[in-house]
This record gives sequence, structure tokens and C-alpha cells, in this order.
Amino acid sequence: MPMSNFRSTALFILRYATAGLAVAFLVLFAWPRLSDRGQDATPANGAAGLQRHGPVSYADAVDRTAPSVVSIYTRRVEYQQVSPQLQRILGNAYLARSRQDMGSGVLVREDGYILTNNHVISQVRNIQVALWDGRLAPAQVVGSDPETDLAVLKVDLDGLPVAPLALESRLRVGDVVLAIGNALGLSHTVTMGIVSATGRNDLRAALYEDFIQTDAAINAGNSGGALINAMGEVIGINTRNLGRAQGGQNIGFAIPIALASDVMQQIIEYGSVRRGWLGASFSDLPLSLQADGSAARQGIQVSEVSMDGPAWKAGIRQGDVLLSFNGIRIDDARAFLLAISRIEPGAQVELEVQRNQQQFSTYATLIQQPPLR
Repeated sequence: MPMSNFRSTALFILRYATAGLAVAFLVLFAWPRLSDRGQDATPANGAAGLQRHGPVSYADAVDRTAPSVVSIYTRRVEYQQVSPQLQRILGNAYLARSRQDMGSGVLVREDGYILTNNHVISQVRNIQVALWDGRLAPAQVVGSDPETDLAVLKVDLDGLPVAPLALESRLRVGDVVLAIGNALGLSHTVTMGIVSATGRNDLRAALYEDFIQTDAAINAGNSGGALINAMGEVIGINTRNLGRAQGGQNIGFAIPIALASDVMQQIIEYGSVRRGWLGASFSDLPLSLQADGSAARQGIQVSEVSMDGPAWKAGIRQGDVLLSFNGIRIDDARAFLLAISRIEPGAQVELEVQRNQQQFSTYATLIQQPPLR
């Protein structure tokens, strides 16, 4: 091959090899970006809409609700028996001592209504409310409900900030939540955690329980404050925690805002809460083994029946087992009591009952729950 032809061929190959390397370099450089765009549009795990990054701050959520959270200061009188030496002079006398306590509350209406816990205002002499903007005002007790540990207060002030309520919110375990309250006297303290569980009803802290459990720190003074979601909406009223004396750490509880709001509306309208009542007490049955190998309860047992109450008139007796009401399966005694309590007095419910080896249906007309304490 002539030398000139050889050089021409070599230059041709070199030119196109260089061009090919340049194209390859551009593809490799741009490919990761193109790949990322594709992943953003259609996640590899199929979780469409899943956020790749969480928010860097919850300040907007706090700003939305914190102004509606109030600090509550109360005074109660405690009586202490005098010493044996003074008893010889004064007889069986007592010394009166005034003690200041604190808690929190949430402004839920522009006309001054505040939701808080019953235990914050129970048996106190006077109540003072401190607002976000520095105003201090006396509060009147509109009513209380020891069965859910809720109370309603009212202040006569203008220009009140009102909390946004998540009445239709569907909570999921793992949702981010923040607790706002007068923790240990430090007003508007904010702590963060997640929803640890929902529907807790076995704490024996109140008669009707449906608690949200959270690991957001809830300290003394937080009672009655707001538990909010990441959008700044109130999802619950903080009520208590399991302290170190009980071996608990970061185990707090809040009353769902839908339940709290319903109790508040009834207290404002009727002065008390209207609850359906069957006139019987119930207990959980032990877990039994199912056909698929899982453990579950088949109904709840009737422990006591009030003479001439709705359950008695419906033919229910001690030792019977309730299997369902209005077609809804029953497997938790406290959950059943809560469900019945939320039905208007005067309503009729259908009950499926088992007695020994026989099952039968009956109807009971609920009445207003009498005072239980």
C-alpha cells in the first residue's frame, strides 16, 4: 500500500475514533441526570408521590397553632391535719394551704371557648389564663366531663386566635406530631415525635378511652395542650404520660380532637354530655385459638346487669356473651362501651347474644347515662 494511502486511512480512523470517544463521554456525563429524572417521575419501588426528602423545619406548623395554645394557672386549697401536739389544744383541726398548679389549653372558638383536661381544673378556687400575646384573663368553667378527662373554659376577650382542628384526619402510626404546652411552667414549649399507636383504651385513666399514643415528650403542665400534625392542625388534646415511676419514657397520650370536640359541643349545648347507656358492665374474654392458628376474642362477657335497665329489659343476664351490636363484631369491652356512649339516648341497638350453647338476637333501647361518680 502506498504511504500516502496508509496515512489517509490512519487519519480517517483516528478522526472517527475521537468523535466516538466524545459522544461516549457526553452520554456517560448526562446519563445520571437522565436516570434521576426517570426515577423522580416513576419511583423504582412503585410508591408514587412518596417524598424523597422531609421538611427541614416545622416552624410553619408551630406558627399556625402556637398562638391558640394558652397557659392555665390554678389555685387549690389543701387541708392538712395539725400535729398531735396542736391536736391536744385545737382538737381534730386542719390547716388550710393554698397550692398553685398549672396546665395548658387550646382556644377552639373565637368567642373564647377553651378545651383542656378535667384534671387541670378539678377542685380549684380560681383559674387564670395566659395568652400568647401576653394578655392574662380569668376563666370560667363552662362544664367538665371526668369520664373523658375533658373540660371547657371560657374567657371574655376579643381578637382571639383559634386553632385549626383536624376533625377528619386519618392518623397513621409513624405520622410526625408536635406537642405544644406549658411544660414545667415554660409556656409554649414544643416537642416532636411520631404517632406511636392509636386507639389505646386499656390505661384505666378514664372511663371512656380512645387515646393517641406518642413519643413526643409530654411533661407536667402539658396537660390540656395541643398535639398537632405536620400541617399545624390540632389532632388531639394532650392528657398524660407514663412516668418513670411506671417504667415509662416518652410514652404520652392525647385525646383525639374529634372526640374532644364532640364532648365540648355537648357541654356548651346541654351543660353535660349525653351518652347512651345499656345498664350493664362487661369484661374481655380470654383469647382463643382460631382455625387459621391466630388468636382472637369471640365477644365480651356480661359481668353485671342493672335491674330494670335497658340490658335487663332486653333479656340480657350476667354471664351472657355479647357477640355483636348493629351487625358490628364485638371483641373489646372498653371499645364497646365507648361506641355505645356515642349513640344518642333513646336509640335502639340490635345485640347478638350467646348463652351457653345458644345464640339469639335482641333489641335494647339506650337511656341517658346516669352520673357514675
